[in-house]
Amino acid sequence: MRLFNRYKIVLTSEQRKKRKKEILLVLLSGILMGISYPPFPVPYFIFVALIPFLKVINEKETLGEINRFSYLGFFAFTLITLYWVGSWTKEADPFLMISGLLLLFVNPGLYLIPTTIYYLCKKSLGKKTALYLFPFLWVSFEYLYSLTDLKFPWLTLGNSVVYFNTFIQIADIVGAYGLSLIILYINIFLFETWQKYKSSGKVVSLGTYAALFIFIIVISYGIFKHTSLKPSGNNVKIGLIQPNLNPWAKWEAGNLDELLNLYIDLSKKAVDSGAEVIIWPESALPVYLLSGNYEYEVERIYQFIRNNKVYLLTGMPDANFYFDKASAPAEAKPLRDDKVLYTSYNSILLFSPYTDKIQKYQKIKLVPFGEKVPFVEEFPFLGDLIKWQVGISSWNVGKDTVVFNLPGAKITGEKQDKTGITSELRIAGLVCIESIYPDFTASFVQKGANLIAVVTNDSWYGYSSGPFQHEAISILRAVENRRTVLRAANGGVSCIIDPTGKILEETKLFTKSYLIVNAGIEDAITFYTKYPLIFPLLSSFVSIVIIFLFTMRKIIYLVKNKTQIKNEKNY
Repeated sequence: MRLFNRYKIVLTSEQRKKRKKEILLVLLSGILMGISYPPFPVPYFIFVALIPFLKVINEKETLGEINRFSYLGFFAFTLITLYWVGSWTKEADPFLMISGLLLLFVNPGLYLIPTTIYYLCKKSLGKKTALYLFPFLWVSFEYLYSLTDLKFPWLTLGNSVVYFNTFIQIADIVGAYGLSLIILYINIFLFETWQKYKSSGKVVSLGTYAALFIFIIVISYGIFKHTSLKPSGNNVKIGLIQPNLNPWAKWEAGNLDELLNLYIDLSKKAVDSGAEVIIWPESALPVYLLSGNYEYEVERIYQFIRNNKVYLLTGMPDANFYFDKASAPAEAKPLRDDKVLYTSYNSILLFSPYTDKIQKYQKIKLVPFGEKVPFVEEFPFLGDLIKWQVGISSWNVGKDTVVFNLPGAKITGEKQDKTGITSELRIAGLVCIESIYPDFTASFVQKGANLIAVVTNDSWYGYSSGPFQHEAISILRAVENRRTVLRAANGGVSCIIDPTGKILEETKLFTKSYLIVNAGIEDAITFYTKYPLIFPLLSSFVSIVIIFLFTMRKIIYLVKNKTQIKNEKNY
């Protein structure tokens, strides 16, 4: 309650009663939003979740009141959905727990960005217009949250409906941000229906018809896609390896041979079941495998893939070393003796049975604090202050997206030649959190990827909502691009998601396992894949115009006021 008693204002009994009711309303919104997200199986609440919140902020006239109530509601929302970020396991790094705790308080504050612009819009264009433009203000914030070193767009509103499969089919046109707009407008029209009912007693109003119309259009499109979308008929057999290693202990000095034996034993079982491609999870081996110090281990991997004629796609730390400082990039870091510089990356490597050349992708979207200290380039001293005990908080940022080409991989279906060999398999490799960025994932498909692979390690967070949310978000990436998505996770959840967003097979958390899946290969490009930024950019434009109009209004007011005061003095 201290949040609402910053200023000592004497309230009447009726005013106190109203304030308590408003607090309960914004908390109700936060709770309904929170339980709409995975792993809760009730996404339908999201279509009414914002109504209590809209009622409160629609009645408030000052920015302070709007933002205080907003923060409280979004704190409840954040607590339900992101409680797991600190890990809270007995082995968890203290810094990770501190970061997770800070996120619980910082994340609700960031939601004050759209509510603040909403306030500016009310002042510039009026209450009614502000309400109708609010979805665009929200989506512009969601897109902004995917940028800068503090990016963490985990709770994009469109992610709440991934379990409503028919509803999300329209994502191949509008994407996750478009789904956010649709959800928000349904809430707004139902809010108007509720307002109409309270004022006139009418159960059905124009808002009812508008919400129903949007819902029917989206559902009809989903039904149409389910009946009309036909798979290409081309498939490749993939082996997903889940070793279930302790992520904390793996980074300690240990027996590398034992780790490699585990991966190869599980991979051999996958090969015996017909796998053409093997996928290991993120940072499969906790060493810079290609640094020149692990020739024996590299040879063992090559021996396995050549004997079995199988590709290996694996998450792996990778580094470049510079013995001449003049040739090193600006972001290179010194080794212990300060004579050699290096860059290190959370990478994906593709080992081919047909060539010694190793294809590489270096992760671009790094986890704030977990993999990269925000703004460390501008303030280098932060890199020394903030470090995980597992030593992975200082990866370098990759330069470009890479699509892995797998010539010789056998694809069954219409596109195979007489030998069953085709050269058309092209895989997009995403590392962990990169799968939550819609437009970033689409950029791989724009480059020709016809299969999406996600290598990840969600074991840091124990048996919590985190791993299930991460898996569920990939459902939208499958639908947006109409691509099969494969997830190879260290401790789960490993799975295959088809282009309609259905999880066909999955492992259980914290089990040593492997999956053999027939992954559909698709080459068609969706509207969303071609134009992934239509709704974010449109929303951002609306927000910028509103800020501009409010600023001009303020300037004009100040100029007129100053002129008036000057004239009065002269008079």
